[in-house]
Amino acid sequence: MNKIHIIRNEDVDKVLVGVPEDHKHLRVCVKLKNGLVLVFQQATIANILRAYTTVKTHPSVRTQELQMKTLAAELRKEGYATHQLLEVPRENEDVERELKSFLKKRGICDNHM
Repeated sequence: MNKIHIIRNEDVDKVLVGVPEDHKHLRVCVKLKNGLVLVFQQATIANILRAYTTVKTHPSVRTQELQMKTLAAELRKEGYATHQLLEVPRENEDVERELKSFLKKRGICDNHM
């Protein structure tokens, strides 16, 4: 699936955040006006927020790339899932270039804020 979708505030019908009945972990459900519903698990949102916070608050880090890694039990903290979104070393400029290429493929002009 090589489709690129830009989700804007005006595309969102509603967002639900909470622990579903009979579950233990938080979920974030984003319902778009076109009917598509995206459900994110707690760990996914936590990882995205960690990267977002780093980029917004660190004095020199401008970008982050997270990739899914499978960790053996001896390499992860107790209670953590086998599949983790972890930071990978990459130059800020490389990530910025890749982000720009996704926007160009979607037809977003260079001066769009």
